[in-house]
Formats: sequence, structure tokens, C-alpha cells
Amino acid sequence: MRFLADMGVSWRVVEWLRDNGHEATHLRDQHLHRLPNGGIFTKAADECRVILTWDLDFTEIVALSGTRVVSAVVFRLINTRSENVIRRLVRVLAESARDLEEGAIISVEESRHRVRLLPLGREK
Repeated sequence: MRFLADMGVSWRVVEWLRDNGHEATHLRDQHLHRLPNGGIFTKAADECRVILTWDLDFTEIVALSGTRVVSAVVFRLINTRSENVIRRLVRVLAESARDLEEGAIISVEESRHRVRLLPLGREK
């Protein structure tokens, strides 16, 4: 799977994804520190990447995107340590990788994750 990590996502998470066979890039890799959210969405859509972010604005951007389906994993964790983020991401990928491939917003919390399929209203 292909991922694009937003600025708030740790390098360790990107490295873990790469070490586990995913194609992952961080905005820092391309010196895009100040790329606005709309630009991040467009980049992810153009490159067929799943956005990894802590920014809750992406749920609205992705939901209102219309014809362009871009999946996003939005972290809503209290424990923001890389080890915890990776632990939660392991579970998300094990249980919901197909949803991400087909189009979904996944909100990741400490003890669960919620999947909203795109376009919104589509059922499993």
C-alpha cells in the first residue's frame, strides 16, 4: 500500500511502513512542510496514496471531495508515542486494509478504530 504522512506523523511510523513492505513517504521527504491541506489531498490523489494524519480537517476534506476518492487514517490517540501509533496502525492494516484500498476514512482511537467508507453512505 502507498502512504503519504502529514507533518505531525513521526518519521518512525514511515520507516516502520517501509520496513514492512509499504511505499511510504513523508511530506518532509519532498520539502513540503508548508503544503496546505488541499495540496496534500491533491498530492495523495495524484499518487494514489493513503493520507496518515493527526489533522481532523482531513475527514471533512476527504468526505467532501466528490469524485476523487482518497483514503485517510486520522489518529485521535492520547498516547502519541510512535510505538503506540505503530501498534494501532498494525491493527488497522490487519483489519481494514481492503477498506483503505477501496476508499475509507479511518479514525484511530486508543481502543478501537472506526471505518467510514467512501463515498460516504456506501455500505460494506
